[in-house]
Amino acid sequence: MSFFVTGTDTGAGKTHVTRLILNALRERGVDAVGYKPVSCGDRDDGRLLAEASGGLPLDDINPVHLITPVAPYVAGLLENRTVNPADLVAGFHHLAAAHPCVVVEGVGGWAVPLAANYRVSDLAKDLDLPVILVAANRLGALNHILLTLDAIRAKGLTCAGVILNQLGDELDTAMITNKGVLEDITGVPLLEHLIHGQDFLDEEAVEKLAAL
Repeated sequence: MSFFVTGTDTGAGKTHVTRLILNALRERGVDAVGYKPVSCGDRDDGRLLAEASGGLPLDDINPVHLITPVAPYVAGLLENRTVNPADLVAGFHHLAAAHPCVVVEGVGGWAVPLAANYRVSDLAKDLDLPVILVAANRLGALNHILLTLDAIRAKGLTCAGVILNQLGDELDTAMITNKGVLEDITGVPLLEHLIHGQDFLDEEAVEKLAAL
């Protein structure tokens, strides 16, 4: 019961959602841990996931950290470092050997380059995990969700569900209606609609995750 969490874009709320998933599963007694294979810029996301994983070593949770806040491939060029995809896969299997549930958080969106000719989507394919798609709820979200779902399916992977994340308190017509039409136009379950500031998953969302 492991998952790969991706986003429609940078800043959609992947780390927040991954942390909530870990908290919810661990409260149910599931030995769930997070995995942030690559981070760029600060290392706050990795630290949050390490804390939510019961205090596992940060280097296990986030084995590759690049200082420059750009795409990992670009950061590697600037820092004269190379991200080795095999190491990222091995880091996952290291955690999965000791924990039955590993929630992997990608970097940015689905097509972000990690290394030359290797993207976030390639890592998800190599891990062969069901994908949870996090989308910032705003005007244009449906387009971004549909494009990302098409790309997930093109990789031969399954999207287990979408989580809409409200980044602000204000609601407009698009934000209100996105929730209502998403399942109809995608055929993918809406696992949760997080309102701004919500720091938990609804029980119904946890039941859906546990059933995957």
